[in-house]
Formats: sequence, structure tokens, C-alpha cells
Amino acid sequence: MNEFDVIIALCTGLGLAAASGFRVFLPPFLLSIAVRADAVNVNLMDTPFEYFDSDVAVILLGVATVAEFAAYYVPWVDNLLDTIASPAAIIAGAGMTAIVLEGTDPVIQWSLAIIAGGGVTAAVQGATVITRGVSTAVTAGIGNPVVSTGENIASLILSILAIVLAPLAAVLVVILLAMIVKRIANKAKPSSA
Repeated sequence: MNEFDVIIALCTGLGLAAASGFRVFLPPFLLSIAVRADAVNVNLMDTPFEYFDSDVAVILLGVATVAEFAAYYVPWVDNLLDTIASPAAIIAGAGMTAIVLEGTDPVIQWSLAIIAGGGVTAAVQGATVITRGVSTAVTAGIGNPVVSTGENIASLILSILAIVLAPLAAVLVVILLAMIVKRIANKAKPSSA
């Protein structure tokens, strides 16, 4: 991979990683379809990710996506899912970043996948867990389907942009991370009375 291809692949990986912070299975599902359709330029032959380019992967990820979407519309079940989804999302974000960086030096590939991909996913997933927790506390879970719908839409848009317009997805990820950091900084400020 030349430097430009690495930058585009990293933009794709960051977009998909952030999308995984909202939903674990949708971004890998869409990436798997894109790989099958040759819309994403990666050669997974004879790599640990070879299975990702199979009909079985598309079907399993599709079923998991539908199940995850449905489960997040059940109040209190959504909170339980967050405990499982958090580590799974980080693994998915790092894994997809590694997939799109396949063909680069393995040290670069896995460093970027773990630090950038996993880090972005962790930040977004953490923000979604807090948002859902606040929604549960304020509305007794009744408002959680609205939160879930927003997360579904955000995951879908970021995933598609990451595959089709990777640089734009990366810009949105930077904006999203800036909003998360600003929110945390505002919460950390001591209140003046």
C-alpha cells in the first residue's frame, strides 16, 4: 500500500470503528458486503481475515445486526446489552481497522488498529453507555428507544460514509470525538455557586 492508500484505509477504519461504538454488528456487516462486492479494495486471501469475504460471514453478521437492532428497543435489555457490547465493540472497531489496513506493515496495521480503531470505538461506546444510562434514569427506560434510533442512524450513516467517502467519515469522527471531549471537560469543571 502506498501512503495515500494507507491514509484512505485509516479513514475508512476510523469511520467504521466509530460506527461500531454505536452498534457492534452493523459496521462489520456492511464492510463484509462491501468486501464481497469489491467496493473496498482489500485482499484478504491467505490472511486471518479470509473468512470475512464469505457468504457465511455476510449471513451471520446480517442476522446478528437484526437481532442487535431489535434488542436495543427493549428497555432495560438495552442496558444489559451495553455491558456485553462495550468490549465487543472495541474488538470490532480494532478488527475492522486492521482489515482495511491489510497489506501494510503489520506493526503499523495493528498499532493503528488497536490505538486508533479501538480507541475511537471505546470513546463512542462509552458516550452511548452514558447517554443510555441518563435516559434510563430520567425516563425509566421509556426514552431509550429514541436513543436507540439515533444510534442506529448514526451507525448506518458513519458505516456507509466510511465505505463510500472515507475522508468525510474521518472528519465526522473528529467532530464527534471533539464533542465527546468537550462534554467530558464541561462535566469536569467545578460549578461556581
